[in-house]
Amino acid sequence: MEQTYLGNPNLKKANVGQEWTKEEILEYQRCMKDPLYFIQTYVKIVSLDEGLIPFKMYNFQKEMVGTFHSNRFTICKLPRQSGKSTTMISYLLHYALFNPSVNIAILANKAATARDLLGRLQLAYEHLPKWLQQGVMSWNKGSLELENGSKILASSTSASAVRGGSYNIIFLDEFAYVPSNVAEQFFSSVYPTISSGKSTKVIIVSTPHGMNMFYKLWVDAEEQRNEYIPIQVHWSEVPGRDEEWKRQTIANTSESQFNTEFECEFLGSIDTLITPSKLRMMAYREPKQRNAGLDVYEMPVEKKTYFMSCDVSRGTKNDYSAFVVFDVSQIPYRIVAKFRDNEIKPLLFPQKIYDVARAYNQAFVMIEVNDIGEQVANTMQFDLEYDNLVMASMRGRAGQIMGAGFSGKQAQLGVRTTKAVKKIGCSNLKQLVEDNKLIVEDYDTINELSTFIVKGQSFEADEGCNDDLVACLFLFGWATDQTYFKELTDMDIRERMIKENQNALEQDMAPFGFVVTGLEDENIGEVVDEYGTRWNPIIRDYSSNW
Repeated sequence: MEQTYLGNPNLKKANVGQEWTKEEILEYQRCMKDPLYFIQTYVKIVSLDEGLIPFKMYNFQKEMVGTFHSNRFTICKLPRQSGKSTTMISYLLHYALFNPSVNIAILANKAATARDLLGRLQLAYEHLPKWLQQGVMSWNKGSLELENGSKILASSTSASAVRGGSYNIIFLDEFAYVPSNVAEQFFSSVYPTISSGKSTKVIIVSTPHGMNMFYKLWVDAEEQRNEYIPIQVHWSEVPGRDEEWKRQTIANTSESQFNTEFECEFLGSIDTLITPSKLRMMAYREPKQRNAGLDVYEMPVEKKTYFMSCDVSRGTKNDYSAFVVFDVSQIPYRIVAKFRDNEIKPLLFPQKIYDVARAYNQAFVMIEVNDIGEQVANTMQFDLEYDNLVMASMRGRAGQIMGAGFSGKQAQLGVRTTKAVKKIGCSNLKQLVEDNKLIVEDYDTINELSTFIVKGQSFEADEGCNDDLVACLFLFGWATDQTYFKELTDMDIRERMIKENQNALEQDMAPFGFVVTGLEDENIGEVVDEYGTRWNPIIRDYSSNW
């Protein structure tokens, strides 16, 4: 009877009896209890120089395995070529062998990478002694199933990768390189899978790559805002790496690349609109309220002036409809709320803008009207009758001029993002952020800024990333250069206009009384009519809300 799987002499077929010696039984029990002993004694890897050799673990690799084994959630920030993947698949191999009926998912930024990791696990499995092996039920490039009921799946990190299944371990390799929109969809999809069991493990291993979801999970782990245990390894902990190695590596690459891949710094691209050094200093905080895409950082404050800039998508999941609420009462300006949703329809978006704008003291609202945004602006103006909608008109060489009301030629509800608007807006945004005149503490916004890079003669989102919130920011940057914006946010001008309106109103009311400052003699202003009736003045205090 054939005892090998599909003729492979290194694989034991399922339902084949195994005769054990006493020593093998004791050894099996020791391996089961101690994953480190199992890995160091029986796992073999392929070395470029030496071929197939036993896996000789570094100290930090041993610590990693201990952390994986003792905790449910682990996140690792590791430099390139530190043996992180080998460590991971060795632990997964132990878990599959000695735990019956478990499901393991190996997920990477690319499906080919995940299959390569599974292939390395399969190679280590083939070189185990037969008495340590489980019989093989199925064995291919994307999955394997063992006789003890354990299954291992290799796939790309996507929302559909593990949907509908129940997994005991989810391993995410190079998670920082998964596009932000995919990473967000993945976690929203996989969370029910994770939370359904009390022993499910999630292990995230990556080298940093910008300020994305991996960055957020890592920072939250360091600040103990989530359940992940952080593991950090410095390049100097890898044997053979010293200052001379560092010098040669920088000479063959670049210092910025070395800082990212080996120093493990969360730097944005060197071609980002905002300098990497500034991005690195920008810290996010959790919103006070979070509801259906709306994150609120500061509640509306009476008498403060707020400004909203809005970017509209078609609601097809590729792009987000977004708006950002700014407190422009004083410098530095602050982001007090933001909304972002990739499913909201243009018909529903105006009501969301309207509700939030009203809450923030009838905020001034500026909508980008290049495409479907014009429909949103029209709904705001004519259906919802919102008063503080910012308009723009074409003024020859001056281009678009922001203002109120339909004035000038080619007046429009909102602003069109032209090359000139984007250029001015990006330039102003860069200055505002880097000079600390605009405080950004929203994670999604910082994430988009870290991937908003030079493309040709302009700036755009990096491949697989979004820039809808950044669009709101550079529209705001453009607005800050407009005379009308300066009038809106100049408190002296606003107060003067209020007083002028009050004076005009009081002139209309002159037959019914007089207005005094309160500094005059108490009897000044008294009038006695022809019938002897004494009339006292109406006294109004400008410090009141009258």
